[in-house]
Amino acid sequence: MPPRRAVTGRSQEPRQRFVEELRLLRAQKGDSLRQLGEALGWDGSLFGKMESGQTLGGPEVAQALDQYYGTKDLLLTLWELALADPSQFREQYRRYMVLESEAVSLWHYAVGVLPGLLQTKGYAREVLAAGGIKGADLDRQVEARIGRSKLLASDDPPQFRTILSEAVLRRPMLVPQAWREQLEHLSQAAEQPNMTLQVLTHGPGLHALASTDVMFLRLTDGRTVAYTESALHGELVEESGPVERLQRAYDAVRDFALSPTESRKFIGQMLEEVPCEPST
Repeated sequence: MPPRRAVTGRSQEPRQRFVEELRLLRAQKGDSLRQLGEALGWDGSLFGKMESGQTLGGPEVAQALDQYYGTKDLLLTLWELALADPSQFREQYRRYMVLESEAVSLWHYAVGVLPGLLQTKGYAREVLAAGGIKGADLDRQVEARIGRSKLLASDDPPQFRTILSEAVLRRPMLVPQAWREQLEHLSQAAEQPNMTLQVLTHGPGLHALASTDVMFLRLTDGRTVAYTESALHGELVEESGPVERLQRAYDAVRDFALSPTESRKFIGQMLEEVPCEPST
């Protein structure tokens, strides 16, 4: 489907519209990328990547551009819309992303990696790169994944429960400091009032979700849908029968998991085991 066009001739797709406005404003100003970078204190290559759609930059960059061009909050608003646009995600995730943004509560179980809502930028990049994503596509997917985490920090965040298999916490990142930052982020998130985090240790053995990541979304109309995922495939489950079977399996896993207090202590132990950076 070709991009939608309004009467102005400009795209109505949020990310593309942001790109078009950036190009138009710089052309009207008559700046080169190098001149723009010198004026705002960033490398000109950053603005080149933003104008080609490789990255959205950060909110501070959009604010600085608004001030430079005298566009009030135009670019910051477009940046926010582009960041929240579900079309930036791969096709199989798009409907799920829309439902996730509308959910009043979420329950999750993780087999091998942390849920996207709790990943740091470094962790997200390493996980996505391990899946074969690279280059500009990797940059876009990392931004999109980190943008999702804002859902839990909104003014009215959904309740979020996650149960992490011990394997998730026994699989460190390549760089110890990056892994430490991820564990610290996880520990801080566990203290939030809308968050319940539990760890399922290896002790209970095999169970019905031993090979299945699952997220349950409680929607505003009272329905619950589930999203199951493996390394190669994700499936949105909306039929009540299969969803109920998955919920029963989830309940059984939760019964075996450590309490939230014990789980926070477990993460603290993981932090203590991270190698320290060598002194210089």
